[in-house]
Amino acid sequence: MDALIALLDNYLADETTLRWTAIAVVAVIIFVFASGLSIIFIGVTDPIRRRLGMINETEPDKGSLSLKIMTAIGPVAAFVLPKEELERNKVKRDLYRAGFHSPQAMQIFYALKAVLAISLAAITLLVSRFMPSVDTQSVMIYVAIASAVGLLAPNYFLSKSLERHLRQLRNGFPDALDLLVVCVESGLGLGPALQRVADEINVSHPELSTELATVNAEMRAGVQREKALKNLAERTGLPDIRGLVALLVQSMRFGTSVADALRIYSEEFRDKRMQAAEELAAKIGTKMIFPLVLCMFPVFFVVAVGPAALRIIDAFGNLG
Repeated sequence: MDALIALLDNYLADETTLRWTAIAVVAVIIFVFASGLSIIFIGVTDPIRRRLGMINETEPDKGSLSLKIMTAIGPVAAFVLPKEELERNKVKRDLYRAGFHSPQAMQIFYALKAVLAISLAAITLLVSRFMPSVDTQSVMIYVAIASAVGLLAPNYFLSKSLERHLRQLRNGFPDALDLLVVCVESGLGLGPALQRVADEINVSHPELSTELATVNAEMRAGVQREKALKNLAERTGLPDIRGLVALLVQSMRFGTSVADALRIYSEEFRDKRMQAAEELAAKIGTKMIFPLVLCMFPVFFVVAVGPAALRIIDAFGNLG
């Protein structure tokens, strides 16, 4: 290990070797970037891929931009997608739960990571040309940081989108559950009740409405109700919906009343929400300690003790 560190120190001390290394790295980055641009250009101008995209397009109004994007990233996707099936399934599941339902969402995600990593590194190199005071070693460090930011920024955006989507589903679930109880108790079956609830909350909670409508569509397409409900729990990843799905599956399996099960679950869920609200309210006192100490106490100290301190200073000044 010491020998390796010494070798790196000697290598970095040689300015000529370091300069040629930087030139080689820049040349490789430019070559990769140019190759990617050429592949994208060839994919955009390929008539076969464009025709296939037009055939697979289901929304003509949105087909113009999406078709160009899909055709452009098609040749690049094979080079940027992960090889492990477990990682691909995880990213695909997170993208769907975050609200990106396009079949090409994973290809766009990894292509965006590759483009950002190369672009930010190239921009950093170009900017360094106008900063002659920065040495080559610092430039390479900045390039590595910029490339890492390009690789990690889509992951950060995905995690925030996932949190926002889950929060929207969680906010709409209580209203949907109450409406579902009313619909089932009024005599509607589970499928029509889900569709009616999806129609009613389409304006206020469109994300949850889409998920419930998808469940009803799967049932109408021939998928078993248990499988369709489990797909709902898998797509959303919300613990509240997973508990509701487990309750409905057990009710249908053992032949008990779905309306009674939903009523009991609604009451338990309402109690759970009340307990969660009480827990948050109990934490407010502890959380307010730090803002009060850091913000309110210094101001109060200045107002209360400031005049007395000024008078003491004036008194000692007069004595002098």
